[in-house]
Amino acid sequence: MATQTMTNQHAPAAVQDDHAEHHDDGGTTVFGFWVYLMSDLVIFGSLFATYAVLSGGTAGGPSGREIFELPFVLVETFLLLFSSFTYGMAVLAMNADRAGQIKAWLGITFLLGAGFVGMELYEFHHLIAEGFGPDRSAFLTGFFTLVGTHGLHVSFGLIWILVMLVQVSTKGLNDMTRPRIMCLSLFWHFLDIVWICVFSFVYLMGVL
Repeated sequence: MATQTMTNQHAPAAVQDDHAEHHDDGGTTVFGFWVYLMSDLVIFGSLFATYAVLSGGTAGGPSGREIFELPFVLVETFLLLFSSFTYGMAVLAMNADRAGQIKAWLGITFLLGAGFVGMELYEFHHLIAEGFGPDRSAFLTGFFTLVGTHGLHVSFGLIWILVMLVQVSTKGLNDMTRPRIMCLSLFWHFLDIVWICVFSFVYLMGVL
């Protein structure tokens, strides 16, 4: 009887320790993802520097002023910017423990991101069909590499969103899914910031 009483007394402490351990694991996961984002930032910084060096090497081919369609790219930009807002709404829903709203906002974010990638693929296909592929000049090589790398990251983010939709549907909100939603939030907003730099540095400066 005494042993059972002591066991019951120690049970809440064990539960608290378990929750603290899960909380620490979540914090470690988010911190580790920040480290990954910093390495990704170095990659994009290198690509921007490479593009800056190659942007003048048109080799008799077209310049950005001749091939960039700014209204088209503006639509792309608004799609990605708005998807960042909808993901923010998903995080707010997570904080309010509303799994249904999380799935709805993640679904909208996925559609907006897919629209962005679709428009980017159309732009690439159009340029290549016109004979302005990455092998045409150093400028186009730098352009396709930088913009394409960002597009690949967005595509990976779309896959991650689908995975989170499945996990929230099957596992709900728990100590495993919450840190993953937060890490994906960091990733998605990071891509938004990178695209603003791409739009300003590549497209806006390219048409001047």
